[in-house]
Parts: sequence; structure tokens; C-alpha cells
Amino acid sequence: MPEASKLKTSPNLSLALDFGPLLVFFLAYKVYGVIIGTAAFMVAITLAVIISKVKLGHVSPMTWLSAILVVFFGGLTIYFHDQRFIQIKPTIIYSFFAILLLGGLMRGKALLKYLLQAAYEGLSEVGWRKLSRNWALFFIAMAIANEVMRAQLSFDTWLSVKVWGVTLASIIFAAANIPMLMKHGLALEKGDAGAAEKTAAQGDPPQG
Repeated sequence: MPEASKLKTSPNLSLALDFGPLLVFFLAYKVYGVIIGTAAFMVAITLAVIISKVKLGHVSPMTWLSAILVVFFGGLTIYFHDQRFIQIKPTIIYSFFAILLLGGLMRGKALLKYLLQAAYEGLSEVGWRKLSRNWALFFIAMAIANEVMRAQLSFDTWLSVKVWGVTLASIIFAAANIPMLMKHGLALEKGDAGAAEKTAAQGDPPQG
């Protein structure tokens, strides 16, 4: 189990490790195209795993899964020169976590508590169950949205929506849960006007 102090004092680093590789993919694609962009994505997320282990002392299950799927589907994209492989990866990630969270709730367990670990200090078990339910529904919606976008949008437009639209939607969704979480024991630092926003960003699962 990682030290809570490391997790609490490194929200900016955690956020950079979550969204940085996707931003690298976007920028490299814009300059060099999908193949080089995909290769850069694979390298960036591998570095994110290494930095997470060295700087934070652990690699979250979400980051591990995302990294494995990026390398796998990225490799297929490069080998077959087919961008559809990298596009389907988010659907698989979203579906996996939705099934995982819903399955946990059916067994009376809030698995998001173990995936996010110390991100929501003081949150009660009821709060964790509600948060797990909310994110499961969000992941289902995102999986469906990704498949619709894959079918309807060009790769360039899909990637722009993925990087900016999905990221913004995820942060807003995480922030929207804060009032409910505060009712169930979420502890925010007193005197920090941006505490809710920082907590939302820190507890926002990676978007794959």
C-alpha cells in the first residue's frame, strides 16, 4: 500500500501522469501522423508507469491496465497500419471498469476505494459505494459514446474530442460528485479555496 502522504502531496504529478501520455499522442499525431503518434503514446505511457513507481511509490491498477492496452493495441495499430485498433482501446477500458465496479457493488464492495486508494480521505463506505456506482454509469456512457464517435467521426476529430472533450467531461463529472462525497465524510483542507477542484482532479480515473 503506498504512503498516503505521497498521494496527497502529488496531485499535480498524478494528473500529469494520467493525462500526459494522451496529450503526447495528440501532439505527435498532429505533427507526424498516426503511426509515429501511436509509438510516442506507447513510450509516454511506459515512462508514466516508471515515473509513477519511482516518484509515487506505486502504480495504480487503472494505470497498469491502461498502459498494457496502449502497448498492445498500439502495437497492432503500428503493425497493421490501422488506426481502428487504438480507437477501440478506450471502449475496452471503459467497459472493463464499468463491469468491475458493478460486479463489486453486486458483492457489496466498493472497488473504486481500492483503485483510487487515498484520493478521497475520510469518505465513508456508503460514499464509496455511491461513487463506484456513479463512475460505473459514467464509464458505460463513455464506452457507448466512444463507439458512436468511432463510427461517425474522422480520426482527427475523434482524437480531438477524446483529448479535450472527454478529459473535460471527466473532470467536470468528478467535481460534480464532490457535494455528495462531502455528505459522506470527504475531508477537504480548510482554507484552501481550490481544495474541491484539486480533490476532483486527483480522484479522476485515467481516461485511457
